[in-house]
Amino acid sequence: MKKFLIIMTLVAVVSDYLLHPFYPQFFEARFGVTDPEWVGYYFAAICFMVMIAFPFWACVSKKVAELNILVYTQFIAGLLALYCYWTTSYINFWIVSLIMILFKGSYLLVYPYILRIITKKEHPDTIGLLSVVVHLGGILGAVIGGFTVDLIDASYIFLIMAAGDFIQMGMSAYLLKSKRYDTSRTKETEEKIVTNKKMIPKGFIFKIGITTLLLYASGFIIRPFFSTYWEYITANSSKLISGAVYALPGFVALLVLWWDIKRKGTKSSGIVIPLCIGIIGLLAQGIPIPFLVILGRIVYGWAVFRAIVRFDVLLFESSTPETYAIDYSKVHFFQNLGVLISSFLVGVLVDQYGLVIPFTMACIGFTVTLGLYVLLFKINFKKIIVKTT
Repeated sequence: MKKFLIIMTLVAVVSDYLLHPFYPQFFEARFGVTDPEWVGYYFAAICFMVMIAFPFWACVSKKVAELNILVYTQFIAGLLALYCYWTTSYINFWIVSLIMILFKGSYLLVYPYILRIITKKEHPDTIGLLSVVVHLGGILGAVIGGFTVDLIDASYIFLIMAAGDFIQMGMSAYLLKSKRYDTSRTKETEEKIVTNKKMIPKGFIFKIGITTLLLYASGFIIRPFFSTYWEYITANSSKLISGAVYALPGFVALLVLWWDIKRKGTKSSGIVIPLCIGIIGLLAQGIPIPFLVILGRIVYGWAVFRAIVRFDVLLFESSTPETYAIDYSKVHFFQNLGVLISSFLVGVLVDQYGLVIPFTMACIGFTVTLGLYVLLFKINFKKIIVKTT
């Protein structure tokens, strides 16, 4: 069942990421909108919908089983995606596509659900695998999206989105009817885990939330205009190539997961070193030389994968199975707030200072994230230096 749910997550992420690298080009081709500020505003609106969607569906999941929710929400999301393909009204597109995001956001319930039906010992490997699924989804989404924009028409992306939503609906319905779906298994797992609430650190949700808010804000600010930046510095307008370069961190995440599986149990749990390396990767990407940008994407991909996975492990280690969905939705709220802030800023910054400024802001953000993590979690640098030497 875990494998089946992971495949569902992959389908959902691919569907979500199809248009992410190409919103500036899409708005220009479809609606004649070229102002970068409006691209930023649209990303901000998407983030706001996800911010309110996940906590809402997490609360609903207390009363209604996750897969039952997905059957209905993904069906509605698919219908709305079909409308986005059909409409030529810029205002209608905004309204309907954002409502679509609200229903699409329910797929995030699968993540804490998977972790609830497995043991704590399986969490680090499963979280790493799920993170790779997100990266792989980003790769496939960017490549398929680039291929569609280049060779067909950007509007057709919404047909692919609708297909992804209907596939998720079908997979959820299949699981509900199959013997694989057994609610008693979840209850047994929860009953076997003895939790001591006094062991849970005070304010751990806020500490992880505020730190990852900065991490996600810094990581996201380079996304909306990355393909435009790449096309500018290479003088190559191929959306397929820019989509592939955009997705490089995802390829790196796959290699890191493969390496971790090969090493078996020699993984470190540190976050400081990935954040430091992430700063180097961002600096390299901000130098408008294609080779350095590619090298920076590779280094940055390793760092972000490590940091995000280890923050998630830290969260679920400090939480309890019965509150996984709620705790994860709270942290997810902080993370999307970070993305929301970046979305508002990025369009204005690019409009005023050019395509390199997002990388400068991201470097500053990673540096502040590092300082905040050290301060809130009382990290000892001497121990880190000893371990690395």
